[in-house]
Amino acid sequence: MSNIRITKQFSFETGHALYGYDGKCKNVHGHSYKLSVTVIGKPITDTTNVKFGMVIDFSDLKKIVKEEIVDLFDHATVFNKNTPHIELANELKSRGHHVILVEYQPTSENMVTDFAKKIKSRLPHDIQLHSLKLQETDTSFAEWYASDNQNT
Repeated sequence: MSNIRITKQFSFETGHALYGYDGKCKNVHGHSYKLSVTVIGKPITDTTNVKFGMVIDFSDLKKIVKEEIVDLFDHATVFNKNTPHIELANELKSRGHHVILVEYQPTSENMVTDFAKKIKSRLPHDIQLHSLKLQETDTSFAEWYASDNQNT
């Protein structure tokens, strides 16, 4: 049986700021992110399995990505917790805002790497994460490929 890649797309709204950056993105701002998740595997060949012919049920992939990424990051503001933004984060939290503090500068590059780790840890053993594409704007995106990260 052939390996098949399947992709599910997601969207969410997230704010962030890049501490120490020398451009406009040092200011708190938001994006309408689009995340494409591609997995690879062999379709199920057991004719008695209700998921016969599927690599993974799209609803199962959706559940993983929603729980690990979308439900957490949607309408949240993300800051690097190792910067003075922690003061702003604490103020926003005290006023009831949803704030996520991460160990990294919240660029698309670092976010897509973080997302890959989270998704990979939840996939069934016979399904591999092939790639992620995190689109920040209509013309800007970061991509993560398993083939580029085999030693990480």
